[in-house]
Amino acid sequence: MAIAAIRARHQQRRRKAIERFQRNHRAEPLLRRLSQIADQTLKKLFARAALPEECAVCAVGGYGRKELYPESDLDILILLPSTPTPNMAAGVEQLIASLWDTGLKAAHAVRTVAQCVSEARTDITTQTSLLDARWVCGSVPLVRELQQQLHDALNPQAFFLAKRAEMRQRHLRYQGTAYALEPNCKESPGALRDLQVLFWIAKAVGLGDTWSDIAHSGLLDDAELRAIKRVSIAFMRLRVELHLLCERREDRLLFDLQPRLAKLYGFQDTDGRLASEVLMQRYYWAARVVSQLNLIFMQELEEHLLPAPDALPQFLDNDFEILNHRLHLREPELLPQQPALLFRSFLHLQQQPQLQGMTASTLRAIWHHRRLIDERFRSQPEHRQLFIQILQQPRGMLHALRLMTMLNILPRYLPPFRRIVGQMQHDLFHTYTVDQHTLMVIRNLRRFTMADHANEHPLAAELATDFQDYWVLYIAALFHDIAKGRGGNHSELGADDALQFCREHELTEEQTTLIVFLVREHLQMSLVAQKRDIYDPTVVQEFASHLPNMHTLDALYMLTIADIKGTNPNIWNTWKAKLLDDLYHLTHKALRHQNTLPAGSFLAQRKQAAQNQLLERGLELDAVQRFWGVLDTDYFLRHDSEDIIWHSHELCPIWEQANFAYASVHALGNDHLHQVMVYAPDRSDLFMQLCQFFDQNGLGIQDARIYTTQHHWALDTFVVEVPAETAQQPGFAQRLKHSLEHWLQQTPTAEEPEPTDYIAPYEAQARAFPITPTFELSLRGNHLWKLTIVTSDRKGLLYSLAKVFVSNGINLKSAKIMTLGQRVEDSFLLYSENLQQQTHFKNFERQLAETL
Repeated sequence: MAIAAIRARHQQRRRKAIERFQRNHRAEPLLRRLSQIADQTLKKLFARAALPEECAVCAVGGYGRKELYPESDLDILILLPSTPTPNMAAGVEQLIASLWDTGLKAAHAVRTVAQCVSEARTDITTQTSLLDARWVCGSVPLVRELQQQLHDALNPQAFFLAKRAEMRQRHLRYQGTAYALEPNCKESPGALRDLQVLFWIAKAVGLGDTWSDIAHSGLLDDAELRAIKRVSIAFMRLRVELHLLCERREDRLLFDLQPRLAKLYGFQDTDGRLASEVLMQRYYWAARVVSQLNLIFMQELEEHLLPAPDALPQFLDNDFEILNHRLHLREPELLPQQPALLFRSFLHLQQQPQLQGMTASTLRAIWHHRRLIDERFRSQPEHRQLFIQILQQPRGMLHALRLMTMLNILPRYLPPFRRIVGQMQHDLFHTYTVDQHTLMVIRNLRRFTMADHANEHPLAAELATDFQDYWVLYIAALFHDIAKGRGGNHSELGADDALQFCREHELTEEQTTLIVFLVREHLQMSLVAQKRDIYDPTVVQEFASHLPNMHTLDALYMLTIADIKGTNPNIWNTWKAKLLDDLYHLTHKALRHQNTLPAGSFLAQRKQAAQNQLLERGLELDAVQRFWGVLDTDYFLRHDSEDIIWHSHELCPIWEQANFAYASVHALGNDHLHQVMVYAPDRSDLFMQLCQFFDQNGLGIQDARIYTTQHHWALDTFVVEVPAETAQQPGFAQRLKHSLEHWLQQTPTAEEPEPTDYIAPYEAQARAFPITPTFELSLRGNHLWKLTIVTSDRKGLLYSLAKVFVSNGINLKSAKIMTLGQRVEDSFLLYSENLQQQTHFKNFERQLAETL
């Protein structure tokens, strides 16, 4: 048959098989059929190539397992009986050429049996691939010889150790989590490859060539076999859909693919959740099952292949012992009669520091008996007491909660928690599923109590040391986001769940009140710190009025830091830390004075503290007072003592003679943030010009304080984020100062920020899950307007907004920049005498909408 005819026939068969899949969505039959079609085509090509009959072609890898995906390479081994003769070489060359001519994407190797065995001894990837070797055409005896020699050379113990090490390295490449935003359904932890590792090791040990064979050998029971088949089928279909959707080999659930995949699966958006979030939750659930099975059976295989030297069990109590440094449940069959053993196992794990985990049989027993946790189990006082004890333990608490989540114990004990397991939030700043975020928050709270991490948050560490019943914060963390995805106010709904939990677990009234308050108000401190002017005493007084006592302030402060850091590691920085610390101290002072200290007293203390520092630095009192004479009360309300000292120290010597722009720059902490002060003759386009400068220099504005002195000079203060490689350059701050001063003395053209072809991960997410831009404009009196915007972040956003302000004759009085990943929530205080006119107002709204 001619190559063209073979090619046409091959493509026709593939097309029909794929069309059948698109009707029934059954992946396993498709993979077998594609493998069968490839076999048939290979046989025809082998016959045409006139290879000697003693040669053979084997399918290896996924193709060898009859799992050929639509866009995967055809992994084949051309097996030769000896060093190739000229006839063999010519036949091999013809076969390889015909593979390409037929359109088969083949990845081929040409080897003798001896070469295969030699490479398998030194390369675990080759050995694994050959483990799946399957005869396709040519000499059957030669393939059997290969399989026999590979079997004879295989060391199951060494193979297990190599595959385990390889798996751990692969997991590290994917940050060790199954809950990535864009997981790889083949390689990520909890994905197909983890199942294949179990299969390969079991096969190497001689337990069977199929999952059913392995189950018959005793490694799996019927329930475990069903679970493996169920998740295997789910991952197979997902990978097939990805290949067909992209028309290439793509195994990643990229942001822009997730909505399209969700549509293929029939999921729809609802008020509380996007269809893509439902899809991803199903993915994470399946990945968690794979991780559960992988944890149990890797432990089982280790105990089978690498038995520890016989050692006497160490008695713990009538039910548990320590066996080879692992917790062992003596009689798992007693679990139905004594379900409290489920929680007691985790308690033992926490209380025995010498333990390195649980035995496979114990893990297996817990996983198999997870359904014992029902309404009756949850209502038992003994079980409730044990759960509280787990939270109260001084060590191992986080590890216990993670393992309880992995084995589906925690989600079954807290039904509301089960709903958030694997729930992704496509809001452009959360990087974890809600359950993993919750555990990260608990981790962060736990770190406040650990000496090794005290330098990360000194104030939080100090507060944690003296905080009574610190474990109640873990309960608040467990419930703070537990109502996400239900629709409605998740803080209010979560507070209701927390109240029920506290009453059922007989917490004291004081503990209950604190937990419920923290869950209901867990967002407030962050919102006040990042969206309002915390140096205004009225803002502080208002915030303090909602707090019943100092103890609650301490708790809310610690939970807020833990929550922000557990949301997205990239959004925490020195500036956010400073805002929260300052708000804490200001609120602490307000509470200490019972909210009776007038604003004037706050200002007097702030000015006196700044003045004392300036005099200590050598400034004359008269010089300070002259400079402060051009600053009104609003300036001292909106700047803290540190900024007042900085501004005054820089400007007192030069402000009276200055007829040019002046800048000052210094680093904030060690995370590439810099604070920039600009002192220049005021003009309407100054903020726009500064935004343009920062954009063109790759500096992201994190905060802006706009102020005009009584003699009409701008005194503006910015916090900017600097690229790491730039910030680390010696003399950067001084160069930025001179560059900015030079820029302000020019008359630059209003150039738009340069677009970029690079799409960062968050920008890809923003493209796939765009935020509908919103803004709100409200009159605050005396020609002052407050503008708030919510939109996706992009290069030049502030510059574009500033252009709109300038073109409408609007003066910017202040700006609060709140950047959360790729989401921005900014607020501006504007001054305009024209916006109360309907025509001007509508025109301004239209331009804002177009800009956003």
